[in-house]
Amino acid sequence: MPLSQVIVLAILQGFTEFLPISSSAHLALVPWLTGWKDQGLTFDIALHFGTLAAVLIYFFRDWVQILGQGLSGRALGPDEGIGRNPRLLWMLAAATLPVGLAGILGKEAVETTLRSPYVIGTMLILVGVLMGWADRRRQGGRGLGDVSWVDALSIGAAQALAVIPGTSRSGITITAGLFRGMERAEAARFSFLLSTPAIGGAAVLAFRDLMKAGGVPAGEMTAFVVGILVSAVTGCVVISLFLRFLKRFNLQFFVAYRILFGILVLALAFFRR
Repeated sequence: MPLSQVIVLAILQGFTEFLPISSSAHLALVPWLTGWKDQGLTFDIALHFGTLAAVLIYFFRDWVQILGQGLSGRALGPDEGIGRNPRLLWMLAAATLPVGLAGILGKEAVETTLRSPYVIGTMLILVGVLMGWADRRRQGGRGLGDVSWVDALSIGAAQALAVIPGTSRSGITITAGLFRGMERAEAARFSFLLSTPAIGGAAVLAFRDLMKAGGVPAGEMTAFVVGILVSAVTGCVVISLFLRFLKRFNLQFFVAYRILFGILVLALAFFRR
């Protein structure tokens, strides 16, 4: 795969994984529109590891505190919100189970029939409308320190829908967080923390399959490394900018983008069938 294609797709992954606009939709449709060959399993794994590195690096101090509190059973610093919720680790673990189960049970459908542009376009629009509704009716200002078991499991159940291309993991979980009365930036922060074990699990399973197939082919090692680095750096930048954005603005721009992009996808699918 040409290095230019590697960089474009890695930047695209870094942007769309953390913005509520669906990375799977963009990564599936860009090659379809441009005529590029499928990037293959090796590069997909590189992108998984890149986005995993992004959330681990950006939220490193948060994860140290969450792990310390979960294992010790007592509040630790430095984040005051996390400090008020020493059970957050176990909430995140429980909330990850639905998406893991959905991934196992729906793996074949996700890799075949659900990759249809009709499915992708429809989910872009439906989740966009739902996100717009949640954003407009947002009530309260709850944060990580206020997350309950019901909140965590509700958002975790919503994350299970993210296995359907076009849904967006961050989009559906932020939407669920807003419905549970969380602040926009705090809902996004919980979404990113919740994505960490899901992305990590997917990366490990995919890497296991790659090792069974003989490992990274010698000719693809450069693409593998560049894909990880570019998607990781892009992801860190996007997380930082997006969290700052949500402290000042609402989600209506992303709602409009999803709906228009979904309509475009459906129109292209119809006229290019």
